[in-house]
Amino acid sequence: MSASVSVVANGRTADSDEIDLGKLFGHLLDGWKSIAIITGVCACLGAAYAIMATPQYQADALIQVEPKSSGIPGLSEVSEMFASESEAVTEIELIKSRMVLGQVVDALDMTTVAEPVRLPVFGNFIARLNADSEPSQWLGYGFGGEQIALAHLDVPAELIDEELFLYAEGEGHYRLTYDEESLLQGKVGEVTKGQGVTLEVAQLHAAPGTVFRVAKLGRNAVVEAIRKELSVSERGKSSGILALNYSGDNVEEIVSVLNHVADYYLLQNVKRMSAQASNSLEFLDSNMPKVKAELEAAEVAMNQFQSQMRTVDMSLETEAILKQVVEFEKRLNDLNIKETEVQQLYTRSHPVYQALIKQRESLTAQRDELTGQIEGLPEVQQTLLRLRRDVEVAQTIYVELLNRAQELAIVEASTVGTVRIIDHAEVKPEPIAPKKPLIVVLATLLGGMLSVAFVLVRAMINRGVETPDELEGIGLSVYATVPKSDFEAKLEAEQRRLPIEKRLSGGDALLAKANPADLSIEALRSLRTSLHFAMLEASNNILMISGPAPAVGKSFISANLATVMAQAGQKVLLIDGDMRRGYMQRIMGSKWDDGLSDYLAGKASREAAVRKTDIEGLDFIPRGQIPPNPAELLMLPGFKSLMDWASENYDLVIIDTPPILAVTDPAIVGRIAGTSILVVKHQVSPLKEIEYSVQRFATSGIQIKGVILNQQVKSRASAYDYGYYQYEYKSGQ
Repeated sequence: MSASVSVVANGRTADSDEIDLGKLFGHLLDGWKSIAIITGVCACLGAAYAIMATPQYQADALIQVEPKSSGIPGLSEVSEMFASESEAVTEIELIKSRMVLGQVVDALDMTTVAEPVRLPVFGNFIARLNADSEPSQWLGYGFGGEQIALAHLDVPAELIDEELFLYAEGEGHYRLTYDEESLLQGKVGEVTKGQGVTLEVAQLHAAPGTVFRVAKLGRNAVVEAIRKELSVSERGKSSGILALNYSGDNVEEIVSVLNHVADYYLLQNVKRMSAQASNSLEFLDSNMPKVKAELEAAEVAMNQFQSQMRTVDMSLETEAILKQVVEFEKRLNDLNIKETEVQQLYTRSHPVYQALIKQRESLTAQRDELTGQIEGLPEVQQTLLRLRRDVEVAQTIYVELLNRAQELAIVEASTVGTVRIIDHAEVKPEPIAPKKPLIVVLATLLGGMLSVAFVLVRAMINRGVETPDELEGIGLSVYATVPKSDFEAKLEAEQRRLPIEKRLSGGDALLAKANPADLSIEALRSLRTSLHFAMLEASNNILMISGPAPAVGKSFISANLATVMAQAGQKVLLIDGDMRRGYMQRIMGSKWDDGLSDYLAGKASREAAVRKTDIEGLDFIPRGQIPPNPAELLMLPGFKSLMDWASENYDLVIIDTPPILAVTDPAIVGRIAGTSILVVKHQVSPLKEIEYSVQRFATSGIQIKGVILNQQVKSRASAYDYGYYQYEYKSGQ
């Protein structure tokens, strides 16, 4: 056999407040399995989400908004420089206003919602797969193919935005409930009322027992939902081309919504452009019946007067005055019509409105002056003139109103507006979401970041001692660093799988006997050399092995160290001093009765307590029966006399004791033992816990000679902190 030695050391001690990048990298290398598993799980979850997520589609439409003319030569160019952007913003806000979107909601009845209840997470995915199959259900959940259409739904104010549930009962019958309370029962095609709810189901195709979610949403809430999914932007700077995009999971619905948005926006633009003509036409329509009645009354009065007075003709002077009066009345009527148009654009104090008022006052004064000339005519001529004036004025005004009304009707009908729809809504062939490759990549990156953070945080939280330098930093000598044995783990696992009667016995479960070449046993052989020199100045040959807390490997160290010592030719006595939870009898293949506790209690003799083992030179005393007062037994003179006898008859006495922080037994044993060793577990035992354990021993007057760093895990992080030695046997040439 030949031995090969590999040494890895950097000889560097990092300050506690420095970031050791090498050590961090070592932690990542040590945790590569965790990183791979977490990253893989996140990648799989991302892929699953990308596959099962409901596809989102987008419809787009194109609208052109023509610029408004300023009406002032040379000013249009200036307005284009400063107002184009604000005009585009104005039109965009108009498109997304409640005036437009509210009409869309009303036209499509989007406040009424009815959809089948799906399984959480996977329901929509399963429904898409079974979209063309016959409807089926499980516990009320639909699996695809269900169809429902509501012709009418009206609910009280307190049920607005509340979820109602409709249960299909077969043969077109259904039941509507709210908060597990039945509201009504009805049949497809019939209007049903109950509890203030009015419902008409136009179509219902589902398996009996299928549950549908029904709701009457608030109009403003639906408008806001459309506004969130609707995006409007101008293509290019000052182009006047507006691109409309609307997304959702229902292709037919998003196309219909976007087309209605474009149509209603165009309609409001046309109405806005024809508003002036509409208002003027409304004014004329309301005044023409009155003017027509006045005309008819004036004609009747003139005809009656002419019949009574037998007068038909007027003088030339009277005819001239009449023509002038009629002309003034016509011009005044035109001003009245113009005033109705001007008052829609300006206030009464505006200069344009004031000029109109002054013009009307001037015409009124001239008309009154002509009226004064009429008073100089004969009475018959005056009366005839007034009657003819009334007829002529009424007839002129009526004809003017008719002509103006026809002109305005033509203007209103021919109004085009400044908006036109270039492209109606169409859906892009591919869904815009989810972006499957991107989701998988992002999920993988997120998993990688989370896994790295997990590994680093776990390393940061782990306060267990990792290096001998940390122990030496608090004044403790490290007698040995015992690596973790994979063979020992397999041996223990095999022991646990076997029945009690078939477990290894006679010390065969000892690693030092089962695999003497294990690295852990080699470390204990090094410890044997260190202890030889450490115990030269000791008061006796009794070695106490303790630890700060349970499960640090005290029994493993004690049993295998005793075996190594015995194999070196020494006569060794191994004592299981943990009379509370000791289990060394299983390692040594011995019974636990007639042990230490039985001897101290006077129930067994010393000869019965001391057992021979299959290992030459090694004797063993088990713990015995669990006593109610272990500490009191150790304080009896019998324990001191047993130790004196063992010290005289053996080369080395090793006592395995319970943890010092749990009980006081080690403090009692330590006062008798000449040498005391503390076993700590690599990456498990905190440094503060070790310090406190040493203080507890010191309080009892016991000095800890050194420390054994047990179950050291070979890690790359540790390699960056301190040198470790790897010793392994290989076959020689």
